[in-house]
Amino acid sequence: MKIISYNVNGIRAALKKGFLEWLQQADPDVICIQETKALKEQVETDLITQAGYPHQYWFSAQKKGYSGVAIFCKKEPNHIAYGTGIDYMDFEGRNLRVDYDEVSVMSLYLPSGTNSARLDFKLQYMADFQRYVDTLKLEHPKLVICGDYNICHQAIDIHDPVRNAKVSGFLPEERAWLDGFLQRGFVDSFRHLNKEPHQYSWWSYRANSRANNKGWRIDYNLVTESLTDQINRAVILPEAKHSDHCPHMLELGF
Repeated sequence: MKIISYNVNGIRAALKKGFLEWLQQADPDVICIQETKALKEQVETDLITQAGYPHQYWFSAQKKGYSGVAIFCKKEPNHIAYGTGIDYMDFEGRNLRVDYDEVSVMSLYLPSGTNSARLDFKLQYMADFQRYVDTLKLEHPKLVICGDYNICHQAIDIHDPVRNAKVSGFLPEERAWLDGFLQRGFVDSFRHLNKEPHQYSWWSYRANSRANNKGWRIDYNLVTESLTDQINRAVILPEAKHSDHCPHMLELGF
């Protein structure tokens, strides 16, 4: 099973940049989208269907043009879970899950901490999300949480760990939360197979950062420990350029 996660920074903009042609070439079974910035009705979903993804699920923010997640599938899932049931999270359209016999796949868009108020919101979200997932994985022990976590885990995951030590996304408390999340039963599928530095999933639009590979790895496909032996391949796909992020892919063998 091939799963791709991609923060597209606006699905309508990505579609104009050749996203569907790329999707057909990449050919995942499931693709998790973050930051759709659109309602389903605002998107030409028939084109996505024609590209091979007839089963499309959208969970948009109440605020138009903001946040939002989606999952496109080749095969119809057994069940779709919209949100977490926690109101303040779900108002921003940040969690969507599809369940199959073999695995459950979630598209997650964790908030960024762009200012003090949003950082407090992010930290509250992280704490509540941890409790939510602790319960969820009892019911769905084979779980993949794909998405933009807006956190670099370790120094190897960021181009300049020293200068960014006090920047949200690489704060000690954010990194400690991701440490704890993994320790409570998850595996970073990419780092499980790839130990090399300078591999990033997001670059600022400023100062030619992408061309100079001055990036951050803030996007992850985390899998429950029960799926570790099924991780066949995990790669970042920086050649896809429809966004300031790039896709990251996971292949599971069942």
